[in-house]
Amino acid sequence: RRLLPGSHRRNFERKPECFQSEKCVPPSHPYPTGAMWFIRDGCGIVFAIVTWFLVLYAEFVVLFVMLIPSGDYMYSAINGIVFSVLVFLALASHCRAMLTDPGAVPKGNATKEFIESLQLTSGQVLYSCPKCCSIKPDRAHHCRICKRCIRKMDHHCPWINNCVGEKNQKYFVLFIMYVALISLHALILVGFHFLHCFEEDCSSFSPTTMTLLIFLGLEALLFLIFTSAMFRIQMLSIYRRWAKKTTWVNLKAVFGHRFSLGWASPFVMPNQGKADGYQHVI
Repeated sequence: RRLLPGSHRRNFERKPECFQSEKCVPPSHPYPTGAMWFIRDGCGIVFAIVTWFLVLYAEFVVLFVMLIPSGDYMYSAINGIVFSVLVFLALASHCRAMLTDPGAVPKGNATKEFIESLQLTSGQVLYSCPKCCSIKPDRAHHCRICKRCIRKMDHHCPWINNCVGEKNQKYFVLFIMYVALISLHALILVGFHFLHCFEEDCSSFSPTTMTLLIFLGLEALLFLIFTSAMFRIQMLSIYRRWAKKTTWVNLKAVFGHRFSLGWASPFVMPNQGKADGYQHVI
């Protein structure tokens, strides 16, 4: 049990009606433990589909418009493998960020019986969310789209159709990092392609090819700027919003207790509990 500081949020001493069990009962159909997390938001689903379309469009243009027709097998093989691996990691990170519970607080646990079971000492304060009717830990916020309180919530991102919180921030950071690398790689390839065209002969460039390359170049430039800015914001967020310790400890709190190649893998789950010593009361 822990004392949650701060006087700017609702607490049970100021909302005594939350103690009434008839007004705050556990949901009749709780979210199953281990079930896949998915937010049924139409706008977010459209954004997620658009994200996949743009990434796969870049993959198509790089492989089938620039590399394979180039005739330089070594150049095509190396760049094709690197780009495809980055695309795979980006989409895998997107799936993990979208389908991972970001740290939702259980709904309906702010009952009189549960409060009494905590055996709080005099002066201890617990904060509640009137929308979830749940006990809200420190640094948890309610998301109106997810309709849940999320631990260490950073923001709700429509591109992944999910909140960025305690349990999926690693996957979100990896997603924007890999998209930034994809964008940079695509931009370099487009630049070399046009440079070769101007130095040699552009007659082989059909209007369709030119259109595809120009669109890819603009897409890569815009997403490189956007994801680079988002990556910087996320690093600052990790530094400020997680455990108030050193930057290295905060990074381990998000990516895992020990530094390893697993930090860069969307298939390795971070272990925040060991990294920052954070223990939940709920």
